[in-house]
Amino acid sequence: MPGTTETALKRKRKGKSEPAQKRPRSDSNSSSGSGGHDDEQSRILLLEQGILESRKNYNNITTLIGISRKQDDGAEAAMVAAVSLCRIFIRLLASGNLSRTKDASEKDETIVRWLRERLGEYQESLISMIKRDELALTALTLSMRILKAEAEHLHSNAEYSFPRAFFTEIVAALVQPGVDGSVREEFLGKFVNEYDDIRFYTFKSIRDILTRPASETSEQTLDNVFGLLTSIDGVPGSNKDLEDFYVDRPNAKSHPLFLLSQHKKQAQEAWLALMRLGLTKDQRKKALEVMTVSISPWFSKPELLMDFLTDSYNAGGSTSLLALSGVFYLIQERNLDYPLFYPKLYSLLDADILHSRHRSRFFRLLDTFLASSHLPAVLVASFIKKLARLTLNAPPSAIVAIVPWMYNLLKKHPLCTFMLHRVPRTKEEKDLIESEGVGDPFLPDEQDPMETHAIDSCLWEIVQLQSHYHPNIATIAKIISEQFTKQVYNLEDFLDHSYGSLLDAEMSKQVKKTPVVEFMIPKRIFSRADSASEEQDSLLVELWDFGLP
Repeated sequence: MPGTTETALKRKRKGKSEPAQKRPRSDSNSSSGSGGHDDEQSRILLLEQGILESRKNYNNITTLIGISRKQDDGAEAAMVAAVSLCRIFIRLLASGNLSRTKDASEKDETIVRWLRERLGEYQESLISMIKRDELALTALTLSMRILKAEAEHLHSNAEYSFPRAFFTEIVAALVQPGVDGSVREEFLGKFVNEYDDIRFYTFKSIRDILTRPASETSEQTLDNVFGLLTSIDGVPGSNKDLEDFYVDRPNAKSHPLFLLSQHKKQAQEAWLALMRLGLTKDQRKKALEVMTVSISPWFSKPELLMDFLTDSYNAGGSTSLLALSGVFYLIQERNLDYPLFYPKLYSLLDADILHSRHRSRFFRLLDTFLASSHLPAVLVASFIKKLARLTLNAPPSAIVAIVPWMYNLLKKHPLCTFMLHRVPRTKEEKDLIESEGVGDPFLPDEQDPMETHAIDSCLWEIVQLQSHYHPNIATIAKIISEQFTKQVYNLEDFLDHSYGSLLDAEMSKQVKKTPVVEFMIPKRIFSRADSASEEQDSLLVELWDFGLP
């Protein structure tokens, strides 16, 4: 309200309403400790009661807003004032005191404009409270209540209206670096994952926030945005599933809130806005880990992820490994043309992959990628041979999964079984092998799996594993030398093994026959044997003299 009108309102309050406001103030000044706190609450309640009783006391709103802003001096009083203001504005909104009407007088228009300005100030106060740990959860609840009341009552016509500006500021406050993660979890659990309209406008708000100047989006803010997006529940199945609304639903059935395609569009734009800002290496890995679960299902055009996934796949190392499932999804579902997929996949086979914490995930994908019977036997043989070579220096927990995987692959591609048993075609060739041995034609440094000559080689590495120091590995390696009577092994029984699980399996194994151990317990270790006895001195005594100086 303009200054002259505000002065007029203050002038009208002189009289009966003035003593009611002065009395709590004098009590507050004369009290201390808990009594002062109670008097401050009483004063706030009296101010609220005066506002609800008469329009003459609307200036009390300014007083309450001032109290709510003093969050450093008295957080409890600020919160009581904020709760009181929430009740006030919800009632004023419901009664239409903040709505403009065509036949309203100039005075009423001025009051409405003034009340709207105070509502904006109160909303700013709530946003600042969200950034304070002790006030955040309550401030979030109050903000959402005010948003609901504003959306349902504060619009000039009968059409649907959602207060996007205020909601965007709420989301922007939630993703700030100083805000505790529990507040975002509260927002996700009670609002985003419960109501379709809140989720829809959350995507919109995130896009708006990320398109602001770069100086306003720190790395921690991007992390918070990423966590918020990945925590949103799965995609609805159809338009019929869009039925839960926090604000009264629109009347028009063609509204974007009723269309799943529009929900996906908003989610897609939010994710693209995040990716365009340039993710760090850790953020990129997190995105790739949830690509097929939390990101690509929201994309109405998953082909927009091609550049991001192919760049990640070409990066090498663990980043390429994590991008595998996303690239294959686009190849399979969206007909992505990636002719170098298998050469790149072959290049990932190195010693590090068998020590990676993503090893189980890689073998699950590898089993899928090589399952087709239409793949050339030369290509499949290269993967089998390369992994067989890597087992010579691999940890037992990796070998225990590789051997069954080879067995399954040899069953699917019978042409590769020539690598198991090669018979000399002539006697001269047999004599040459027995006298001089045979060289391995496999080229381990060749990058193209079609040119490694693995199909001409043999799996002699598996024979070496049959003498492995770990008894489980030696036992499982012998299945390659036996008849292939088993149809297929279930890889899930082998993929998640570790040193600890293998050791526990050995320790818990029931021993049917006690092993024979020959060991003589020495009677002396550091001292020499008596000259009269036939006992021999220990090796330590012979090498060192442990006598006193």
